[in-house]
Amino acid sequence: MKLEPAASDDPRDVLRALRAAVLGAGPAVALGGSDLAGEVPPGTAAVVTTSGSTGVPKSVVISRNALIASAYATAARIGEGAWLLAVPATYVAGVQVIVRALLADREPAVVSGPFRAEPFAAAALGMASHVDGARVPSYTSLVPAQLQRLLDAAEHDATVAQALRSFEAILIGGQALAPSVRERAEAAGARIVRTYGSSETSGGCVYDGVPLDGVGVAIVDGEVRLSGPTLAGGYLGDPERTASAFPSDAAGTRWYRTGDGGEVVDGVLNVTGRLDNVIVSGGVNVSLDRVEAAVRGIPGLESAVVVPIPDADWGQGSAVVVTGIDPSREREVLAAVREVVGAAVGAPARPARVIAIAEVPTLRSGKPDRATLRRLVGEGSPDPRD
Repeated sequence: MKLEPAASDDPRDVLRALRAAVLGAGPAVALGGSDLAGEVPPGTAAVVTTSGSTGVPKSVVISRNALIASAYATAARIGEGAWLLAVPATYVAGVQVIVRALLADREPAVVSGPFRAEPFAAAALGMASHVDGARVPSYTSLVPAQLQRLLDAAEHDATVAQALRSFEAILIGGQALAPSVRERAEAAGARIVRTYGSSETSGGCVYDGVPLDGVGVAIVDGEVRLSGPTLAGGYLGDPERTASAFPSDAAGTRWYRTGDGGEVVDGVLNVTGRLDNVIVSGGVNVSLDRVEAAVRGIPGLESAVVVPIPDADWGQGSAVVVTGIDPSREREVLAAVREVVGAAVGAPARPARVIAIAEVPTLRSGKPDRATLRRLVGEGSPDPRD
């Protein structure tokens, strides 16, 4: 099957390409990797290339059947209606917004350009429609940073607040959602659904800890593994990586190794963080994801990012990168952070530094660019404003 790049990253160009790839005869569309072309396995709808938060590129081959299975499973869980595209169309979350809209026989509403609260609210409220006198439910997908920006704006803009309340559900994925942000969203009347998944699972396939219909979850050696009809075919041109990431068990079931730690309690999945995002401090393994979760529970630090740093005494330590505070308060904030992290994770996990910067660099997906942050911290933490 032929693979061709979308005409551009513009959502409308991606929409046209996906309409042909998912509802028509193709060709398959290359997203995020404009240099990709050639032949892909039959039935492929999209090849999604992302660098990820660690800077390691991957081109994930996703079939038409996997995208459709994911979209229908989402509709079965949260309902069907109109969708607003507010995340990049070239990322899997954006792809799924488009596919869900196409399968519901509706054009998705689109918010283009840099994400801002006012255009988002205008697009959301402009979606209002009725069929046979009944309101058509609306949905959108966001990353936590977008949700937080909307909540900040809603405090002084009634139109943004109304837009947040207008959705039947707002899917939040890409990274963990701080409990304080979720509480703010609920207080504002927004209906939040936390999603877990990746390009390798055609997007989110576990909603609020519960797998979508047909999706299997297993914990093997502490690692979360996922199975079901939404799994991608593998990595383009990389059979060894594909075989490692998508093993089959003795019964012939194919699984995706997420690289995340987790546990299942009473049928609900709790993801504890990346298994490779661990430092050894004084001989003790410390999960930086657990540290970050604890820090983000502190009011005002909901968007903090924790990165590893060398430590002359303990081998490795961590630094907390924050925005919205004056650099003169770094020591004061560090004291509060160390107290909270020590109580929640343990004394060896307490960060060594708090670094205030103007703005956390992000990937186009909206996730923090951790690779860039590690470089900034390693180079002496220069302020991006300089």
